[in-house]
Amino acid sequence: MHADEVTVDLATAKVLITEQFPRWAHLEVTPVGGTGTVNTIYRIGDTLTARFPRQRTDLATARRAVRLEAAALVEFEGVCPVAAPRPVAIGHPAAGYPMPWMVQTWVPGDVATPTSVADSAGIAFDLADLIQTLRRTPVKGRTFRGRGRGGNLGDHDTWVAHCLTQTDPLMDTGEMRQLWEYFRDLPPSRPHLMTHSDLTPFNLIVDRDRLAGVLDAGWFGPADPALDLVCGWHLFDHPARTVFRGALQSSPVEWARGAAWAFIQAIGLVWYYRTTNPAMAALGETTLHRLLTAPDIHQG
Repeated sequence: MHADEVTVDLATAKVLITEQFPRWAHLEVTPVGGTGTVNTIYRIGDTLTARFPRQRTDLATARRAVRLEAAALVEFEGVCPVAAPRPVAIGHPAAGYPMPWMVQTWVPGDVATPTSVADSAGIAFDLADLIQTLRRTPVKGRTFRGRGRGGNLGDHDTWVAHCLTQTDPLMDTGEMRQLWEYFRDLPPSRPHLMTHSDLTPFNLIVDRDRLAGVLDAGWFGPADPALDLVCGWHLFDHPARTVFRGALQSSPVEWARGAAWAFIQAIGLVWYYRTTNPAMAALGETTLHRLLTAPDIHQG
């Protein structure tokens, strides 16, 4: 899936778990399928998961990253209005795997997809409540991490141009280029607040018509508040998205910036994961279709 990917097969995962955490040696270890692009995940018994980062980094960077992720997960779990994973232990590099890794609690339920809850007003209200709760969490003097989504839209010009070039053979990008010209010049909507930062369908656990859990909050921190609005475009068709926007009372600028962050994410998924992770590529295509056909981006 990535050029620098580190693989962890089931046998290696069992050895790492058994040797480093003997108290779980009697529990069954099973692969967790899905669309994950950041971690290879194995379930430990019924209540735990082991998560092994897929991309190799130097050891100092990897250790700092896993500590920061654990701290973010603890803070997020403490404020999230639905279930969220809690870090339990941090594993260390060993034969067969060269980086630190983490054990977290398991959150049961059904993982959402780009279309499975597209018309759900209940989940639209629940996500609005989640985002409002996160925004009320004290920033405590912290600032935006300085890279990735959630800062200045114009900083992503080079990435978007690259993605459009890669997407040209797959889709007509004429309207996408026009949309980006509008998005990139949007003004800020409000000061940075606490955000989950990656509210894609595959990070959301649902139970019928309600939100039941939120995963992968390792980037919980201050950013453009519009960043969490990406879930409206990744998950909902226009009627449910209207409910979502109304519950949040988003201003026209904030709403458009949320669409812009969804665009930046989606335009990268379509081509990068086309052969290695078709579900992620399909998410990109679904989101782009919603953005290109939406009546509510340019409205005042």
